[in-house]
Amino acid sequence: MSSVSPQRVAVLGSSFAGMTAALEVRKHLDERHEVVVLDPRDHFTFIPSLIWMPFGARKADDITFPLAPLYDKKGIEFVNEAAARVDVDGHTVSTSTGRSIDYDKLLVATGPRLAFEKIPGLGPEGGFTQSVCNLEHAERAQEAWDRFLENPGPVVVGTAQGGSCFGASYEFLFNVHHRIRKAGLEKVAPVTFISSEPFLGHFGLGGVGDSAKRVEGFLERLGIEGIPNSSIKEVRDGEIELDGGRVLPFAFSMIVPPFAGVDAIRESEGLANPVGFVPIDDRFRHPDQPDIYAAGVATAIAPPESTEVPAGVPKTGQMSETMAKVAAQNIAADLTGGKHRDLPIAELSAICVLDAGNNGIIFKADNVLSHGIYANGEEPSARVMAGPQAHWAKLAFERYFLSSRKRGMTAF
Repeated sequence: MSSVSPQRVAVLGSSFAGMTAALEVRKHLDERHEVVVLDPRDHFTFIPSLIWMPFGARKADDITFPLAPLYDKKGIEFVNEAAARVDVDGHTVSTSTGRSIDYDKLLVATGPRLAFEKIPGLGPEGGFTQSVCNLEHAERAQEAWDRFLENPGPVVVGTAQGGSCFGASYEFLFNVHHRIRKAGLEKVAPVTFISSEPFLGHFGLGGVGDSAKRVEGFLERLGIEGIPNSSIKEVRDGEIELDGGRVLPFAFSMIVPPFAGVDAIRESEGLANPVGFVPIDDRFRHPDQPDIYAAGVATAIAPPESTEVPAGVPKTGQMSETMAKVAAQNIAADLTGGKHRDLPIAELSAICVLDAGNNGIIFKADNVLSHGIYANGEEPSARVMAGPQAHWAKLAFERYFLSSRKRGMTAF
């Protein structure tokens, strides 16, 4: 290892995948090698808890922490700027202020661009629906929820065509129903769920165990109408029009938007597919750019099956961290001559906790993008559990994750 010349690893993004990758790369390399992280935000946000913010159950300080002190303690340079362009041939990243950063290895973990503009009237900025996909949007959703309580009416929750974060929309659905019931508004605020999934409980994965049965049963018990295989044509003030002509009135609506890759990645020649996501191989390395890796939502992952309405593959925080750890190990192996690790996308596992306010559902699945029987004759493993333990599991994990990451720990 001592004969290896100093190298610089640049990580774009500092959410689940980016932070994990940076900490793991730093752990695998000695101090002669540089690790630099770029992110326009100066803080980390525990995104899974954003579903609670609109109801006042969380404040920003509860689920965020500053990035600079953590990275400084770990010997990682933090650049509080967005990447503006990647020159894959020149091995440089241009930042939003015009700074140029050279790299020997690059890991893209920028997350998604929220493509509200793909559907007229969608989103909190110039549109009529709310979002809980980032901190600022969740804070706006709280203001909208307060207005709703003053003048309640129908509620519509869901995931638009091209979206992939189905878990968040289901969790928000269950929590909003819980809050409506606590406020005694069931008779004036019926709840409808719309989704691009071909069936409820599909999750962009073709289903997990008996998830369809569990989710349908959950909605039936709660009196929520679920409309799968739906595509939004237009959102107007107080109503959502679906393809086919059905119009859903609403006094409050939260819709997860279509996802796309961030502009800086999409517009960098030779880096991404037309939508802006980075193609990867089994080492989470770009197939045509051996010095570039990607993890998390920024990766291009094909759906396991074709669906009538576009439904993206979810890349949960746990899945993103798994990708980041594999990518980090392989970057370190590139630089030090160590052992590489292959992990086919089809073999990723997923753990998802859907909180419902005081109840919920826990899904755990191995090989989430594999369907049918494996070559060895075994079936994919999937477990589904419903009950109040799901709510307590999420609360416990939130506390564990935030406390461990503040100290720079990445092991579960």
